[in-house]
Amino acid sequence: QVQLVESGGGLVQAGGSLRLSCAVSEGSFSSLHMGWFRQAPGKEREFVAAISRTGLATFTADSVKGRFTISRDNSKDMVSLQMNSLEPDDTAVYYCAADGGALSGRVWRQPRGYNYWGRGTSVTVSS
Repeated sequence: QVQLVESGGGLVQAGGSLRLSCAVSEGSFSSLHMGWFRQAPGKEREFVAAISRTGLATFTADSVKGRFTISRDNSKDMVSLQMNSLEPDDTAVYYCAADGGALSGRVWRQPRGYNYWGRGTSVTVSS
């Protein structure tokens, strides 16, 4: 069973930066497509960013484009989310997700496209 553990969340002022990391164990990391989602209180879980197993393809939500960058290090079994120019609306619990399915026809931007989930790390952006 693939295990995902997020880290790097915290409290930051608007305009600041955070770097989230997700460590993957009990699975072949290089075979997994990875994603980040977030869920604010009272809202549905929403897509943030995703990266293919090779790292050659990345996808980013319009709401964070130009501010957030997803990356992966297959030698360390880790995926990261660099978050810059943070805004109060970025406040949420951020979840790492993984899936080992085929590349063709993948659902990158919906939670149903991922089989494995971490427990989340909380990000709070103060104004």
